[in-house]
Amino acid sequence: MRMRPTLSWTPAEDLPPGITDPEPVADALSTGGVLVLSGAGISTESGIPDYRGEGGSLSRHTPMTYQDFTSDARARRRYWARSHLGWRTFGRARPNAGHRAVAAFGRHGLLSGVITQNVDGLHQAAGSEDVVELHGSLARVVCLSCGALSPRGDLARRLEEANPGFEPVAAALNPDGDADLTDEQVGDFRVVPCASCGGVLKPDVVFFGENVPPRRVEHCRELVREASSLLVLGSSLTVMSGLRFVRQAAGAGKPVLIVNLAPTRGDRHALARVALPLGAALTAVAGRLGIPVDGEAAARTSP
Repeated sequence: MRMRPTLSWTPAEDLPPGITDPEPVADALSTGGVLVLSGAGISTESGIPDYRGEGGSLSRHTPMTYQDFTSDARARRRYWARSHLGWRTFGRARPNAGHRAVAAFGRHGLLSGVITQNVDGLHQAAGSEDVVELHGSLARVVCLSCGALSPRGDLARRLEEANPGFEPVAAALNPDGDADLTDEQVGDFRVVPCASCGGVLKPDVVFFGENVPPRRVEHCRELVREASSLLVLGSSLTVMSGLRFVRQAAGAGKPVLIVNLAPTRGDRHALARVALPLGAALTAVAGRLGIPVDGEAAARTSP
């Protein structure tokens, strides 16, 4: 049975309204030890849509599930055709002001760590170090038979060779790197096997219906235990994958702050939700702390 991802949530109680002054975020960062938990909303200003925001991809697109991918060769062909096309755009995305601000906070010793639910690698591209990729990375491919990891660029070249002239125009790009294509556009797209053992290749990401590796979850829980506060950036917290860390922090009496335009499932656990665009909010916070976030300044201050 096809598992449909959680599309939305309805609050069981009235939630406090969002605020438009990012001062609480600046206050938390000024004391240091802040753990960042980021979601798809931080990457929308880089041209990558989110799942559940206004115009989010889940309103028109059901992402591939682990069960479909592993059990249905036709589903894998559709996925790789769409993902191969999407990678051409996804792989060209560049960090925005929000990513650069997070990297700047890290360089100035204000963060205890960064956990991201995104698979786009933009935190690292902006200069953040030791980022925990909760849901993996589209830049890697894993073989489901032998476990071999390989760069996505290698697979892209092999798929280009196996599918010369594959140039359909996608209707839209999705936050998991998948592009919207019709079955006719997918056509007889050829999927290539693992170069080491001939097994089935899968992007090294956690699909819907698949569990985050337990060791990774425990590592994130340890980061929450060590942090002074938790700062959520651009996540609706609709699914338990990220919400559990908010609940853990709040349960331990650690301040939780959220920057997200729309209400989130974690609002009742937070001191405040700043309802501003990520880039503008974090740039404003950096300004109050006297920290530059532009690319040139970041390059100068990088070790």
